[in-house]
Amino acid sequence: MSDTFKNRERGEELRFEMSQELQFKCEARRNRLLGEWLAHKFGLTTDETEAYVKEVIASDLDEPGIEDVIRKVMADIKARNAGISEDEVRAEMDRLFAVVAEQVK
Repeated sequence: MSDTFKNRERGEELRFEMSQELQFKCEARRNRLLGEWLAHKFGLTTDETEAYVKEVIASDLDEPGIEDVIRKVMADIKARNAGISEDEVRAEMDRLFAVVAEQVK
């Protein structure tokens, strides 16, 4: 009986790990798409876009959640006087996460 519980526990642990990994990949993909969206709005070149996308992705490693990404991109928007509101950024992030989740299915 003990082996059954150990196997079940290990199965749940693996399922949780896979779920967390998938969540991380979806968030990273969403951040990539957000960086590309903003780079287009900023009028960046292809090389500048790639560099900017990497910055946006890296900004999500500062703390759990999306607030670190929001702070980074809002500072960039303000510095470029791009006229994009925080509400627009959050809405785009939600939209992009839905797109990424659908792609993963």
